[in-house]
Parts: sequence; structure tokens; C-alpha cells
Amino acid sequence: MDKNTQELLKRVDYLIEQGNSVLRTVDDLRVDPSTLSGFRAASLSFISGLFGENHDYYTEFKINVKDTYQSRTKIGISILTAIKNELQQGWLTSIKSLITAEVFSDFLEMSQHLLDTGYKDPAAVMIGSVLEEHLRQLCLKNEIEITFQSGEDIKPKKAETLNQELAKKAIYNLLEQKSVTAWLDLRNKAAHGHYGEFVIGQVQEMYSGVLGFLQRNQL
Repeated sequence: MDKNTQELLKRVDYLIEQGNSVLRTVDDLRVDPSTLSGFRAASLSFISGLFGENHDYYTEFKINVKDTYQSRTKIGISILTAIKNELQQGWLTSIKSLITAEVFSDFLEMSQHLLDTGYKDPAAVMIGSVLEEHLRQLCLKNEIEITFQSGEDIKPKKAETLNQELAKKAIYNLLEQKSVTAWLDLRNKAAHGHYGEFVIGQVQEMYSGVLGFLQRNQL
């Protein structure tokens, strides 16, 4: 279980306990309004951040947990418990991986269209961006930090640094690492206007290589 999921589980456990605290204020089947208000606001914020406001969990919580009857608070706790179960089973990670895969697929299709029409430079930048984000997601999946402390600031690590750390952890081999380094270099040349330093054939090879890399190193 990755660190992000562990932190989410801690948060949902805290909210469930907050809901139980609301229930401990019950008097004649009603709970304390101010305690309930804090529980409701914190829970809606958490659910919105995790799933968005259009998700059933958010809608059901917002509709059902809005008055002081203790049964309403129990419904809220049940919804949070269902979210906890999803996190523990890894379902949320699976859904995010599918969404990420779809987004990557769309960008790669656009890159292929750019190549087909002769626009090698934007194609190289787009393919490189997909690769960099995939490296970032691989690091998160394998509990590799994607940021570093620089004085008082937290800065993102460079893509090549992520590449090195993934290979060091044996997420993929040295040959893959060298290929990624070359693709990132080509992307940087395109992004910085060094258009004469590569030809369209190299970008086409980059496209095929990155596509294979994504398939071999799935999230």
C-alpha cells in the first residue's frame, strides 16, 4: 500500500471517529448541531477532494447528512466506511490508473497525428510530456519521492532524476533507463527550439519506444 493511500486511510479513520463523537452527543435522538456541522464540513471537503462533487458518495453525503437526527450521522459514517473499504481494496488506485491510461492514450494519438502531418517538434514535446508524467506516476506507485526540499521550498525532481531512481530501485533495467534518457533529451531539444538537432524519423522512433515503455511498465 503506497504512502498516499495510507494517508487517505488515516484521514477517513479520523472522520469516522469524528462521526462517532457526534453520536456521543445524542439527546432524544438528536445530536449536537455544532459538532455535526464540523463533521459534515470536513467530510464533504474530503470526499470532494478525493472523488469530486459529481460522485455519488459526495451527493449522498450532502443530501442525507444535513439535520440533527442521529440516523443521519450514522448514514454519513456508513458512506465514509464504504470509502475506507475502497481504499483498502485498492479500487481507487485502479480507477485512477485507468483514467491516467486513457489520458495518455489521447495524447499519444494526438502525437501520432502531428507526426503524420509532419509536425515533429510539437509531437516530440507531447510524447516527452506523456513520458515524464508516466515516470512521475511510476514513482508514486513505487513509493519514490517526486519532490525534494530546497531551502524553504519543495521542488519537483527532474524527469531524468526520476528515471535514475526508478532504475536504481529495479523498477526497470539499465537498458530502459538509457532509452528514457535519450527520449527526454530529444524532448528537451524540441522544447528549447533546437529543431535542427533531430529529424522526424527519430521522433517516430521515440513514439514507438515510449508506447512500448508504457505497455511494459504499467501503472
